[in-house]
Amino acid sequence: MASAQLTASSISARSFPAFEGLRPSSVKFAAAGQVKFAGINQRSSFRALVVQAATVVAPKYTSIKPLGDRVLLKIKSAEEKTEGGILLPTTAQTKPQGGEVVAVGEGKTVGKTKVDITVKTGAQVVYSKYAGTELEFNGAKHLILKYDDIVGILETDDVKDLKPLNDRVLIKVAEAEEKTAGGLLLTEASKEKPSIGTVIAVGPGPLDEEGNKKPLTVTAGSTVMYSKYAGNDFKGKDGSDYIALRASDVMAVLS
Repeated sequence: MASAQLTASSISARSFPAFEGLRPSSVKFAAAGQVKFAGINQRSSFRALVVQAATVVAPKYTSIKPLGDRVLLKIKSAEEKTEGGILLPTTAQTKPQGGEVVAVGEGKTVGKTKVDITVKTGAQVVYSKYAGTELEFNGAKHLILKYDDIVGILETDDVKDLKPLNDRVLIKVAEAEEKTAGGLLLTEASKEKPSIGTVIAVGPGPLDEEGNKKPLTVTAGSTVMYSKYAGNDFKGKDGSDYIALRASDVMAVLS
């Protein structure tokens, strides 16, 4: 991979007041996430900065036991090919949001009630996109996250079969309008993402202050309006769009 180089004609040492001893030579950005400063005298020393995607657990550790209401997942591999068999570059591969439960914590106490984690080891689950901490363990990518960050259990490879957990709701998104009110056809880029859909499944509800389940007021089959930028988007096998979000992000029931 080619390196990007800024020479002394375009950058001055005065631009880096915190780096004592930097001479107006060059700053070179190398591959593999390293940043190197050339022309630094012997009085100053800097280590190359290397950014890693996940924490690596040393081989001497043979097990990981999550604490409290945390869950350890083994992450599914990203898709390397399209459905048509075309190889995808790393930058185009979809970040997986599913994994297998490897270990669970002992749960938590809410009020005076001990609340256990209901997912079991071996269960296939879907989790929030930006949740948890990634780590490499036994040569595979894992994720340790809060139980509440698990969206639902998915025992098949079709998102319409998702069983939401806690206060999550699964919605089949209404199709975007293809024409304006005046009858003009809309291109894909100009179609506005709808925030209306039909509830497919609902979770058992959140916990109240005493640790008891509080049933959701939203029911399956209802047509609802939800917050535009909430939840996690999925594509179903039937080509339809689905979204899993918290019940609090449902703004209204339409009839």
